[in-house]
Amino acid sequence: MMLYGIIDGAGINNLVKEYWNFPSAIITFGGAFAATLTSYSLADYISGLKSFALVFKAPAINTAEMIRKIIDLSNVARKEGLLSLEEAAADMDDAFLKKGILLMVDGTDPELVRAIMETELVSIEGRHKNCISFWDTLGAMGPAWGMIGTLIGLVDMLYHMDNVATLGPAMAVALITTFYGSVLANAICTPVSNKLKADNAVEMMLKEVMIEGLLSIQAGENPRVIEEKLKSFLAPQEREAVSGSDAGGEE
Repeated sequence: MMLYGIIDGAGINNLVKEYWNFPSAIITFGGAFAATLTSYSLADYISGLKSFALVFKAPAINTAEMIRKIIDLSNVARKEGLLSLEEAAADMDDAFLKKGILLMVDGTDPELVRAIMETELVSIEGRHKNCISFWDTLGAMGPAWGMIGTLIGLVDMLYHMDNVATLGPAMAVALITTFYGSVLANAICTPVSNKLKADNAVEMMLKEVMIEGLLSIQAGENPRVIEEKLKSFLAPQEREAVSGSDAGGEE
């Protein structure tokens, strides 16, 4: 939509001529990325840049499927005991769930299992929030450095006001840095940050389901009770996807 507005106003032939200015790009983009670099360690900076690719990947998270898997585990534990879950853990792809199962199989106290799992949960969320804050910081730096570029352009323009013919183009160049900063913030950084926040919220909920499910299995709760407890994490329209599980099938 932005490109349509630019092309409709300036024309395709004038797109680069009117909307591209190398010094303005250096001030805005270079300044924003450099200032963000000073705000983070190099490792966190690189990690933040790499997280951009996550925006284009649909997170492989299915909470309803995870609940069904936990119900299946509860049925196995109900029939054969907690020790039987060790074999099931060997086939688990999710490291977080596998860790919780092995803690249960080892006979770890339920409160300690919760503490260990929640500590890892906080650590995972902390890493996610570090990437999110990278984009929030970069998004704040973009408009700020755009304004700095505009002020530089205005100072240069005021020094050459004796030539009236150059005032219009000089003002346009001065304002283009503000445009670049707004594009960086609103077309890139804010959407990326919001997407990462949404993905983080979904993953945190999934891991909370795992914790509650595993602790319920360890407590020896009925699979049907576990199902109803875990379904409360889902929106009403998503709960039907869990109903096909065989919770409580063995009495």
